[in-house]
Amino acid sequence: MRPDMRPRSWLGLATFGAITAGAALFGSIATRKRVRGAWYTIALRKPPWQPPRAAFGPVWTSLYALIAASGWRVWEAPPSPSRSRALALWAGQLAMNAAWPWLFFGARSPRLGLAGMGVLLPAIGAYANEARRVDPGAAWMVAPYLGWSTFAAALNAEIVHRNW
Repeated sequence: MRPDMRPRSWLGLATFGAITAGAALFGSIATRKRVRGAWYTIALRKPPWQPPRAAFGPVWTSLYALIAASGWRVWEAPPSPSRSRALALWAGQLAMNAAWPWLFFGARSPRLGLAGMGVLLPAIGAYANEARRVDPGAAWMVAPYLGWSTFAAALNAEIVHRNW
């Protein structure tokens, strides 16, 4: 953190953190019961390269922190059309991120989840591209998120392949 942060800046960071945490919580509601249920643990055939369940919490906690910090950095930049577009794309990708668990787990539909990934990945990429114009550091902060989400899409695609 910058030592010269103004109170408005701290409030902005807290707001981006709260919005991101809210999206994470919303998504986790769909995941929590289903990931331990028979449909996911027994009925679905999953590839051997799927990470252990214990890996997802620490990974997503780190990624959500980076997503929030990236959005906040863009928000802190001087107003511009690129900043406005980047913030709209940030909100859009976060909404898609929160929707994915409802498509996959909530609807018990890996196919819907894969379709959601088909929207989420370009949304993350579009955000990163627009954020790069405003604050290159903010764009780099979502690179791990884009990488993990690409891996998650491959995992989702493999689950669809093995089960249909």
